Amino acid sequence: MTKPPTKRRASVPAGPQTYRAGCGREWQVVSAEPDLAYTEQAFPECPTCPHRVEPDGGPPFCTLRPISAAHPFAGLAGLKLPD
Repeated sequence: MTKPPTKRRASVPAGPQTYRAGCGREWQVVSAEPDLAYTEQAFPECPTCPHRVEPDGGPPFCTLRPISAAHPFAGLAGLKLPD
């Protein structure tokens, strides 16, 4: 019995992309990732930033997303709830 072929994701070459943090700061990074974790927390407002994530068992971080990416909740904009 043969196994069916598995689908492979085409690899996207990493290139320079501009990533934006919740605070609006931007970095140009060579990566093909859909988001990155900024763990340095080097800016004075980082400890009180509303975009800071503090996971259990790990360092706090801020998520950096490509500036061309849609907001993660953009799909909810057209949601229609029944009355």
